[in-house]
Amino acid sequence: MTASLLAVSDLHISYQENRDVLDRIRPGSADDWLIVAGDVGEMFDGIGWALGLLRDRFAKVIWAPGNHELWTHPRDPVQLRGDERYRALVDQCRKLGVVTPEDDYPIWPGRSGPVAVTPLFVLYDYSWLAPGATTKEESLKLAYDAGVVCTDEMLLFPDPYPDRASWCAARLTETEKRLTEIDASLPTVLVSHWPLRREPTDIMWHPEFAQWCGTDRTADWHLRFRAAAAVYGHLHIPRSTTYDGVPFEEVSLGYPREWSSRGDTPQPVRRILEGDV
Repeated sequence: MTASLLAVSDLHISYQENRDVLDRIRPGSADDWLIVAGDVGEMFDGIGWALGLLRDRFAKVIWAPGNHELWTHPRDPVQLRGDERYRALVDQCRKLGVVTPEDDYPIWPGRSGPVAVTPLFVLYDYSWLAPGATTKEESLKLAYDAGVVCTDEMLLFPDPYPDRASWCAARLTETEKRLTEIDASLPTVLVSHWPLRREPTDIMWHPEFAQWCGTDRTADWHLRFRAAAAVYGHLHIPRSTTYDGVPFEEVSLGYPREWSSRGDTPQPVRRILEGDV
């Protein structure tokens, strides 16, 4: 029986229009898996509701967090911050049967052989400086002067780390170790909310925003860890590109004002691989 490994990100269910899109997401077969590459929403309970809905429909759901899930929104009854919030989200996913970056990597039965699907949580470290900047401080100043500042600066707390870059460094070390432990015969599908390479940010209208989009330290991961594909979101620029022969798939839905400019009935779910189940 043929099944599909599918992917979507940036569902942003705080918008009713996006909840309507979520309601239409269905598998093509009973054996389809769905990757959800972050930014389901901001409210703790709403994130669980959406992931639970998808888990009821798909044979397996694999989640990697985005920045919006990590926000401590003033209207969220769950006021956990930083790593404590992330760990609570992981616990919630496990109760729902959703795979997280803290779990064993599931093996997709690909047509050309098994593939490890690896949800990653690595954040960003401000190494993608704004044009003209030579330091993080200069880069942030250019962004503030241009009025292009990520809401993470107000709502994404790094506790217990001193800053988001330090949290990113810890996550990179831990994640890299886990990836090196995968059987070297297995290709991977690398799943991260933030793109692993900077090039996808080059077409953004506001280049100052790139500093909140990733880290230089993951630029070669698609080669080092034998990626059959890399899946990401965050940029709200859905497209397919190729680097070093590896397909990079940006699978975001985005905000209604964005996807409505591309048509009235968005189809954000993309097939990444086929398999025989």
